[in-house]
Amino acid sequence: MSSDLTSEALPSGSVTTTSGLADGEAPKLDLALQFRKLWKGDSGLVPILVGLVILIIYFESRSSNFLTAQNLTNLMVQATVYMLLGMAEIWLLLLGEIDLSVGVTCALSGMVATILTDPQYHWSWFIALPLGVVTSMAVSGLYAFFVIKVRLPSFIVTLAGFLAVQGVLIYVVDKQKTGGSVSVQETVLYDLVGGNFTVLATWLFIIICIAVLAFMMIRSNERRIRNNLVAQPRLLLLFKLIGLVLVGLGLVWVFNTNRSNFLVLEGMPFAIPIDLAILAGGTFILTKTRAGRYIYAIGGNAEAARRSGIAVNRYRLFAFLATGFTVGVAGLLYASRLGGITDGVDNTLTLLSVGSAVIGGTSLFGGRGKMIHAVIGGIIIATIYNGMALLQMAASTEYIVTAAVLLAAVTIDSLARRGSTIVK
Repeated sequence: MSSDLTSEALPSGSVTTTSGLADGEAPKLDLALQFRKLWKGDSGLVPILVGLVILIIYFESRSSNFLTAQNLTNLMVQATVYMLLGMAEIWLLLLGEIDLSVGVTCALSGMVATILTDPQYHWSWFIALPLGVVTSMAVSGLYAFFVIKVRLPSFIVTLAGFLAVQGVLIYVVDKQKTGGSVSVQETVLYDLVGGNFTVLATWLFIIICIAVLAFMMIRSNERRIRNNLVAQPRLLLLFKLIGLVLVGLGLVWVFNTNRSNFLVLEGMPFAIPIDLAILAGGTFILTKTRAGRYIYAIGGNAEAARRSGIAVNRYRLFAFLATGFTVGVAGLLYASRLGGITDGVDNTLTLLSVGSAVIGGTSLFGGRGKMIHAVIGGIIIATIYNGMALLQMAASTEYIVTAAVLLAAVTIDSLARRGSTIVK
């Protein structure tokens, strides 16, 4: 495998082996290297999280309702679709491709599940919900055909798909003769966002998640130390584990606090574990499997990947289908949250999905990004919209501020990309 491919095949932030160390001796963290990575835009999530904290402090200072359990839960539910669509977009952004139709394809998936489970058709949710996901995967597979076989730019193919899918959506919804909208009638579909775990189940779920993450972090760090790889100091790892526990306890407090003045409304919404499952699955594929390594390699240098024997088109098809699957899941939650589907789709969903990925730190130029970037980016976008709604700001201001944040993120990415070619 060529040296170009080797460097690009690893996810951003990966490290290489070192030499000249005694057995069992872990290399020290090189501060100069860390500053260099910061300059090149590979600084991890720290700057993003700092920006999120600044937003939280600002909105809480302007409205004491921002950090209430009710609003924080609403914010996380708001962010679910942004996060899922951002994770869907990352599969293609890693290849240097893009999908401009994820917003309407998301609505198409939700429409299929909503209409088929309507009493008029009375399909079982067990069939209708997966069929909604399969529909979005079929759309993405069609895009892959034109991009891979016909060799058309994904920008043009998915732009045409955006118009076509929107037309299909309007036609099918209006065909139901229900006034341009179809309401969710299936309890299972509605509960994807509207349902909650019990207080005990919320505790158990978060404790299990903390235990699994802590075990993985400790095992990974110890394995790096044994293999003479760059590892975190154990004290730093301890602080991270303490932070993980504190975040978990904070989530327990938020979710298990009664969020209603009229009835008991407690527990984690079902949408949150769905988001975490997609995050975990996508992260595992990208970091622990051959397919993930090859996607990074293709995005970094497609020609080098092809000359190294990688079946480039096979993994490009895989990325398109993974995008379709994630969009399909987002569509189910989209319909659940809205309580139905209308023929007037929010056309900003696609832009915000790209924004979630890019704001979080994924490159528009391919080869660099992680699923967690979309999660953080989606939370940032939801925070902006949620906070401005609490402050009763005009919709025009929301658009302008979101545009400014997105432009700043893309600018930083571009400057970091330029710097990485200069600073070696």
